[in-house]
Amino acid sequence: MNTNLASLDRRRFLRGTGVALALPWFESFARFAGAADHLAGRKRLACFYMPDGVPMPLAEDPAHKDWAWFPHGSGKNFTFTKCLEPLEPLRNELTVLSGFSHPSVRSIHGHSNADQFLTGAPTGPSGDYRNSISLDQEFAAHVGDQTRFSSLVISTDGGTGTPRGAHTTSFNRSGRAIPAEHRPKRIFDMLFVKSDDDAVRRLALSQSALDDLLADARSLRKTLSTHDQKTLDEYLQSVRDTEIKVEKAKRWINIPLPQVDVDHLKLDITPEDPRVYLQTMFELIYLAFKTDSTRVATYQIGRENGVGVSDYLARAVGFNLTHQLSHNTKEPGGWKNFGTYCRFLSEKFGRFASKLKATPEAGGDGNMLDNTLLLFGSASSAFHLSRNYPLILTGGKNMGFKNGQYLNYGPEKPAGGPWTGGREPWQKEVTHEDIPLSNLFVTMLQRLGVETETFADSTGTIADV
Repeated sequence: MNTNLASLDRRRFLRGTGVALALPWFESFARFAGAADHLAGRKRLACFYMPDGVPMPLAEDPAHKDWAWFPHGSGKNFTFTKCLEPLEPLRNELTVLSGFSHPSVRSIHGHSNADQFLTGAPTGPSGDYRNSISLDQEFAAHVGDQTRFSSLVISTDGGTGTPRGAHTTSFNRSGRAIPAEHRPKRIFDMLFVKSDDDAVRRLALSQSALDDLLADARSLRKTLSTHDQKTLDEYLQSVRDTEIKVEKAKRWINIPLPQVDVDHLKLDITPEDPRVYLQTMFELIYLAFKTDSTRVATYQIGRENGVGVSDYLARAVGFNLTHQLSHNTKEPGGWKNFGTYCRFLSEKFGRFASKLKATPEAGGDGNMLDNTLLLFGSASSAFHLSRNYPLILTGGKNMGFKNGQYLNYGPEKPAGGPWTGGREPWQKEVTHEDIPLSNLFVTMLQRLGVETETFADSTGTIADV
């Protein structure tokens, strides 16, 4: 990542003793040559991956009404179930999609597929492994030189993971996994603290990164318009609030992973830990976008197959292990339990998207969500099934996305129901030909301003979005 601060406009930073804090755009600076031009037409992309698929009770199951992940209806006439109900306030800002998947992995166990969610590469179920560039990095190649960081790559588990067991959804042009950062403090310091050794020592003693900057902020405030003064005050408060959450999220990072013979039920995780952690990660992406530190971000919320600290995110809603929820749908209340966790993720994603919507676009039209495209989804739908991916596109109004619709290209009778033994859904014969997900990726790239007609195994574009 490019961190050369000297190449950037000095007015975009507050500076204390050894500390620099990135600033949002102020209208008061528009008089400087090129200030507004720098922001005109900027576009952002963020992609979020959830593991384990989603609840898919069959139509005849009483749980289908409330706990099937996909909405009921189609087109503009659709109804969210309880899984996606928290997104109702964003109804006109999003499009739910079904009937998409990557052709090369449709008959592969869903645990292997996080690696290729954003690449479409034929990574295969075993043996030789080769990946290709991910959607986010293709976009970053076109806009990454305009910001401090070409992209922000984060995950709950951190690092790269293993082939077919990725902890990151981002891959470079050679198909090499880009390590994801999972420590909120490291992300916060990377975005907002450009420090010398003395500053590092002081910050290590838990002194706020903002303390050395307040005098500079007061001086800057005098030069700003009334509107910009309010913007600065809100921004500093937002950074302070995030800094507090980062400190609270340290507990989550310091929880040791259990050994094989350790009882998961005894793990010392409170419901607050995963809630604070997830909210903090979304907040850091928001601040990175708001300061134009980057315009590209990925967040892998969890690893497939129940490995890693991300498997404990379900503690936020009263359950022990996340992956276990997808296996226990045959038990009484199983669909509701799995759906409750999916609803929790919808709440956190919706809060992030709503915050973008509530923030006016600096130096541009509309709000930040209008110029930001969010992809939220998974490479599995029903139990371990690598087809009919659950997908949500949000934002991008100024890029021409229509939104306010459910585009159902899926089978008339989607695979689903609890697994009770025998052949799993992914092992059964393909009876419906999904649309290549890369067709959607080409459409997204084109609307984001990338001149391309192809991506991975694409066969065209998706006009309906």
